[in-house]
Amino acid sequence: MTPEQIAALPYRPCVGVMLVNQHGHVFVGQRIDTQQPAWQMPQGGIDEDEDPRIAALRELVEETGIAPDLVRIEAETKGWVRYDLPHDLVPRMWNGRYRGQEQKWYLVRFHGDDCQIDIVTAQPEFSSWRWLPPADLADHIVPFKRAVYTAVLEEFAPRL
Repeated sequence: MTPEQIAALPYRPCVGVMLVNQHGHVFVGQRIDTQQPAWQMPQGGIDEDEDPRIAALRELVEETGIAPDLVRIEAETKGWVRYDLPHDLVPRMWNGRYRGQEQKWYLVRFHGDDCQIDIVTAQPEFSSWRWLPPADLADHIVPFKRAVYTAVLEEFAPRL
């Protein structure tokens, strides 16, 4: 695809979940589809006519096995945060239909125990997971998502 073709594509509507434990650390999972370090917070597409808050809780269950009764949504980003995929990934992701994602992020407090996290789900997205201090988060994220993570961290910082 040419840069002009990519620039004409829309953004995929998506939610992101900053899951925080009782120590103020953030959940990240290593993407299962790559051997390279590719840690990320839970995120995923919004189904047609789905409320973003509902999508966030659905994605959390789908990716971590964490039931909604174990969490509380504490905040959401004021607006939508966008990122562009690297050009070489656009044709391979989402059948080349999107240039990147437009995300609504939610700060979600986890009130369960680590044993209640199960990344071996029906369609696993993570091969491993861990808690990171917020200050270490951006350094572990793929470069093209770092600006998004930094913006989300800045917006949620008073609640962390």
